[in-house]
Amino acid sequence: MNPLHLCIALCPLAAYMFLLGAINLSRRPFLTTGGRDSYALGVAVVGLMIAGPMKLFLPDNAAALFGPYIWLLMLSLYFLAVTFWVLMEKPRLVVFNSTIDQLKPVLRRVANELDPEARWSGDAILFPTLGIHLVLEESTAMRNVQINSVGSRQDFLSWRRLELALGGALRRETTTPNPYGGILLTIAVSITVVVFLQLLRRPDLAALEWRELMMF
Repeated sequence: MNPLHLCIALCPLAAYMFLLGAINLSRRPFLTTGGRDSYALGVAVVGLMIAGPMKLFLPDNAAALFGPYIWLLMLSLYFLAVTFWVLMEKPRLVVFNSTIDQLKPVLRRVANELDPEARWSGDAILFPTLGIHLVLEESTAMRNVQINSVGSRQDFLSWRRLELALGGALRRETTTPNPYGGILLTIAVSITVVVFLQLLRRPDLAALEWRELMMF
């Protein structure tokens, strides 16, 4: 593969893996929203989209009209699609570097503070006053827990309150680093080294491909 294509395709993915690796090697749980999680994944694969479908299906007439700015339009369309996908998702929270058994006591304390009438049923919890119904789902291999909404009738402001309260509670918790994070960091560094070496070996080919991308 052309070294420039390799760089464009894999560098965002390597950055995403590096970030996940650093989070998993932390000694504290990390909370984020489902929207941010999905958007980060969209950024991670944007390079693959550019080197693959975008370049393959680039409209020639539009490219001739807009020149190199066609890439700005294509990327804008891509991120609009990602944003639409994120907005259509149900409320969701993701807790990295935590097991469901570690998260439950913290969530129980937060639930009692936010809604004294909160009721547990297995891994599900209902907040009658707040208008939230959620269930915990664990990914054992990656050691993270997703807090997914149950049903379509959810109070988004209450989800925001839950996010802030749970985030504050988790900052006071400690955990052990996840070995999975080391694997992600190793893969990310390996990808970066391979791409860098390819660019050093064939800078002329990379420069030629860059001119072809920017000139129509």
